[in-house]
This record gives sequence, C-alpha cells and structure tokens, in this order.
Amino acid sequence: MEENKKTIINRLVAVKSKSGKSCSQIAEQTGLTNVYVAQLLRRQAQLNPDTAPKLRAALPELPEDLLQEMMRPPMRSYDPNLIQEPCVYRLNEAVMHFGESIKEIINEEFGDGIMSAIDFYCSVDKVKGVDGKDRVVVTFDGKYLPYTEQVHGLLIL
Repeated sequence: MEENKKTIINRLVAVKSKSGKSCSQIAEQTGLTNVYVAQLLRRQAQLNPDTAPKLRAALPELPEDLLQEMMRPPMRSYDPNLIQEPCVYRLNEAVMHFGESIKEIINEEFGDGIMSAIDFYCSVDKVKGVDGKDRVVVTFDGKYLPYTEQVHGLLIL
C-alpha cells in the first residue's frame, strides 16, 4: 500500500477512534451498512457527496481534506498478507468451503450467472444463537448478473 494511502487511512481510523463510535453506530447515523462505513474509513469505497453531510454529522471532527479525499474514487486493493490474519483467513475458508454449493444454488435459482460484487451490500450483525451464545451473521446481498450468449454481431464500418 502506498505511503500516502496508509497515512490517510491512519488519520481516518484515528477520527473514528476519537469519536468513540463503532462502525455500526456510524452506519445507523448515515444510513449505510456497517461494512460500507469500514470500507470508507479504509479507502476501499467512495463517499457519495449526498452522504457526506451525514458522515460529517456522525464524525464532526472529520477534517474537510479527509472528507474530500473520501469522495474521490479509491484504489481498491488489499495487502496480500491480510490472509494471514485469522479472522480474514476463516472468512476466506468459509467462502472456499461453501463456494461450490453456493454457486450450484445460484445456478439452480437464477440460471448461469454470478452475484455482483459491485452492486453489492454487505453487513455484519451480532445475534444470539439458540444456545444463547453470540453468533456472527455476514450478509452478502449482490445483484444477480446473468452470463450472456456471445453471438456474432454486424460490424459497422
């Protein structure tokens, strides 16, 4: 990750930390998902100018230069070493373990296609299981995108 991006992320995370608010609390105040809030603070998503006032209200100490930076298209990337982090590793493991079955069900229910990761909502919720223990619910809500048959078209000269 380039140094400037690291500095920006560190500054954004410091503003959030100073606020004492969780991503879920900020999400409630802005109308965003908690994961999207975290993505904004890690420069993995772009802040919509219409949402900027809500974010400013949720994080009043957010400086103008960072607010402007968040409205620029981000360089979406990740550190390849992130897979070593146990929570990230387990999430990846779960997707890999269940992925083939999820794909089969998507194909059965929708046809030959995929779930969009662009027209996509993701949230993390804490619930109590039937045994009374805390459980993690990760919701992936993506638009269905069908594969299209590639037919030969007319060339326009």
